[in-house]
Formats: sequence, structure tokens, C-alpha cells
Amino acid sequence: MEDDKDKTPVGAEDATASAAVDTADVDELQRQRDDYYDRLLRKTAEFDNYRKRIDRDRQTASESLTAEVMRDLLPLVDDLERALKADAGSDAAGYRKGVELIQRQLLDILRRRGVTLIEALGAEFDPHFHQAVAYDTSEGHRDGEVIEEFARGYMLGERLLRPAMVKVAKGA
Repeated sequence: MEDDKDKTPVGAEDATASAAVDTADVDELQRQRDDYYDRLLRKTAEFDNYRKRIDRDRQTASESLTAEVMRDLLPLVDDLERALKADAGSDAAGYRKGVELIQRQLLDILRRRGVTLIEALGAEFDPHFHQAVAYDTSEGHRDGEVIEEFARGYMLGERLLRPAMVKVAKGA
């Protein structure tokens, strides 16, 4: 009878060994899963920190550029304040020259910053660069020609800052 107790059913040893192997496989898979999850959390945190750093850098660059432009414009503000305090009645020509000087200074600042004027008068109307605010039949002008400019248009490199506001000739 003792022999019966020592005997294990056929295939039971294989099942026990298989269960041990399965447990080891499960433990290894759980360890890998935990490792991958930890990596995911770290990469997510790294990316979030990167995004925040880039946002801060962009904000700093924007503020720095704005400060540079404002420093360039402050002398013009001073000149305009002096012009407003001046008595224009006594020397209108001198007053006009002063205002023209301020305009030239401002246009020079814009030019140094890469801003260019859109040449509109006499050009063919282009809706990418011009905003037609009026049409007029006009002898001596071709159909679609810009015949008057109400407000200048400006470009910054290849980017349109503001279209020129124009009057366009139309056919009779």
C-alpha cells in the first residue's frame, strides 16, 4: 500500500513542471510589463518637460523680440510727443519736415526688421496683396489696374502683414 502512495499518476509530473514553467513565464512577463510601463512613464514625463521647455523658450524669444522692437520705437514716440507740443502755426513747413523725419525713421526701423512695402499704384490687382475697397470706371487705365492707394500694404519676408487698400479700375 505504501507503493500506491509513492506512485503519482502518469503525466502528473509533466503538469507540475509545466505549471512551474508557466509561473516563471508569467513572472517574467509581469517584470517586462512593469519595466515597459516604467519606461513609458519616464518618456511621457521627459516629453512633457521638453514641451514645457520649448514653450518657455518660445515665450522668452517672443518677449525678447518684442522688447527689441519697442526699444527701436521709443525714440519715435519721444519725437511725436515733441511734435505735438510744438506750435505748428508759426512754422508749418518746419513742422511738416519734422513729421516727415519721424516717418522716415519709422520706415527705416520697419526696413531693418525685414518689412517691405507692397507697390500697388499702377500694378495689376492681386487679391493676395491688395484689398479692393472701391472700383471706378477710368479712361486711360486698363481693367484691373490699381488706380488709387488708400492705405499701404506691408510684407514681412514672404508673409503678408497687411494688404494694400486700393481702388481698382474696371471696364466700362
